[in-house]
Amino acid sequence: MPDGCLLAGNACPTWLEKGGAVFVSQESADHAIYSRVIEGRRYSAPVQMGNKSLDPVYCKRVLRQLKFTDEEIEKILAM
Repeated sequence: MPDGCLLAGNACPTWLEKGGAVFVSQESADHAIYSRVIEGRRYSAPVQMGNKSLDPVYCKRVLRQLKFTDEEIEKILAM
């Protein structure tokens, strides 16, 4: 992810879905829960939805919480 640039708020969930994560719920207006199953274990992460832009560091943190590898992240960003 490029350092120092902001991403559109809807870009992070799009990347998650491209990588195989699924939307679970959105109980409040500003956070949605995404989930991913790896080797029989489920990993979940809250994702901010109300912001117009998201910091790349935040998106990478969410991807890491869902156990995406460096290779998977590069592949998602190339799509």
